[in-house]
Amino acid sequence: MKVIGLTGSIGMGKSTTANMFTRLGVPVHDSDQEARDVLALGGAAVGAVLQEFPSCSDKKNQNQIDRAALRQIVFDDADARKRLEGIIHPFVWKAQKDFIKAARNNGLDCVVLDIPLLFETGANLRVDFTLVVSAPFHEQKRRVLARPNMSEEIFNKVLATQMPDQEKRRLADFVINTGLNKADTFDQVKTTLKQIRNTPKP
Repeated sequence: MKVIGLTGSIGMGKSTTANMFTRLGVPVHDSDQEARDVLALGGAAVGAVLQEFPSCSDKKNQNQIDRAALRQIVFDDADARKRLEGIIHPFVWKAQKDFIKAARNNGLDCVVLDIPLLFETGANLRVDFTLVVSAPFHEQKRRVLARPNMSEEIFNKVLATQMPDQEKRRLADFVINTGLNKADTFDQVKTTLKQIRNTPKP
């Protein structure tokens, strides 16, 4: 079975591309969703996060994380962000391994791991092929600024935490360009999936 690591900077169309793999029958594990789950009420990482960031406990429920407060801390503090990632990532990695194992047991030939920080965290070393979703900067910026509660300042801060798109493209085994339209992107996804299926594992 082949494991594809899917990534892309904010606003590049990664979620749309991931959904296209799902439409083609390839299961996708969403690392962002997994991270949200372990931080939710009763989540596996809640205790450790509240111990590390006690000021982020919810005022109404001390066993719940105030996500807005936590986001504010880690957004402006790279060291705090690394400490948070150090708590969350092991839970996400375990979920990914369980996902891969289940897919292998079901006889599937390909799965996708949707990992926003694929190269930044070294997760690219744990997949067979890397796939970067990309679009021209002007299109990326237009998409992001169209989101609710988004500003150019926030957009620039998020970009600063991510590897530059050009570098991701250089490192990737495959690149899907989403700058035109969804039909074109879907054609690229189908072509890329066929290529991966026909390429021996490294």
